[in-house]
Amino acid sequence: MGSPFSRDQLSPEMRERYGLDKRRSTTVVIAIVAIAAFLGAMAYVGAMLLRGDVQFLLLRWTVVQEDRADATFEVRRDGADAVVCVLRAQDSKRIDVGYVEIDIPPGEDYTLVNYSLRTVAPAYTVEVLTCARPDELRSPGPQFPPGIAVPEQPWTSS
Repeated sequence: MGSPFSRDQLSPEMRERYGLDKRRSTTVVIAIVAIAAFLGAMAYVGAMLLRGDVQFLLLRWTVVQEDRADATFEVRRDGADAVVCVLRAQDSKRIDVGYVEIDIPPGEDYTLVNYSLRTVAPAYTVEVLTCARPDELRSPGPQFPPGIAVPEQPWTSS
């Protein structure tokens, strides 16, 4: 809120007491820092948007045997990037029964992946947890009960 008096109507003591003599340099510095921070944030967001996302979609899955679940999913990404997808199977109590990280090398922008996942018990659900570039992978690891080892992948007939 401004003063009802103009600066030149007040004595030097009054101007000093009520802060009307303060330099505006602090305000200018704060404004410049705020603008620089905003522009930096916008540049970062723009760079992330231009880089492109990795998109994935689980198309279907089926339990083939007690120790096998087949999954089909698609991955859309920049073809120049390698991608890692995490596939997990769980039982009816939501306990992991199968888990694998699938490496997808650089190639086409669209990739259809068919994978036979070995499980330690019949799967109740299968899901693709994530697909991301290897340096950006953020996914929970396998969560098997104590004493249960992650089964060797992929499933093969013995």
